Amino acid sequence: MLNIILLGPPGAGKGTQAARLQAERGMVQLSTGDMLREAVAAATPVGLQAKAIMERGELVSDAIVSALIGERLDAAATQGAIFDGFPRTRAQAEALDVLLTERGRKLDHVIELAVDEDELVKRIVGRFSCAKCGAGYHDSFRPTAVAGVCDVCGSTEFKRRKDDNEQTVRTRMREYRAKTAPILPFYEARGLVRRLNGMAPIDAVAAEIDAVLNSSA
Repeated sequence: MLNIILLGPPGAGKGTQAARLQAERGMVQLSTGDMLREAVAAATPVGLQAKAIMERGELVSDAIVSALIGERLDAAATQGAIFDGFPRTRAQAEALDVLLTERGRKLDHVIELAVDEDELVKRIVGRFSCAKCGAGYHDSFRPTAVAGVCDVCGSTEFKRRKDDNEQTVRTRMREYRAKTAPILPFYEARGLVRRLNGMAPIDAVAAEIDAVLNSSA
């Protein structure tokens, strides 16, 4: 039962790889943002605490986030876990160690999908989709077969996400580096960090992740 932290900035393919791990290995992705929203919607004890804090415009404390993760680990007692968005500080990393130890688990790997910032900007800024059927395209990597016409449904209307612009992407990269910088030395000292090429094709990245995880068997 593997437990890993998956690191990578927006656009690095982290979500895609986490989805594959869930489908192929039966692991569960523990995304703090998603878990908070679900706990609030379900009105769990921790969710009610979090809701009150968020309604006041305050940040949810480490203690509440840790309690939330503890709940999810208990609910997925037989599944490996993919931690996404937690930990982001040394204190959170230490809290995660306690959560895992209390449940007879341990952290096996910290996998970082390393990216080239300029290439990542190109990857994200070039994305667009069909406004009618949602088919995804890219200016350089996956253009439509006929310019201005969707390959799937023939629509001529397309859309781009407002935040798929260079300034936003570079801001996200700075935020990512700021958030991961505090925890990487903590895990590097324990020999847990594995850096993979996040710019490689999806299947190639998946194969590298599999190789890392299989090395724990």
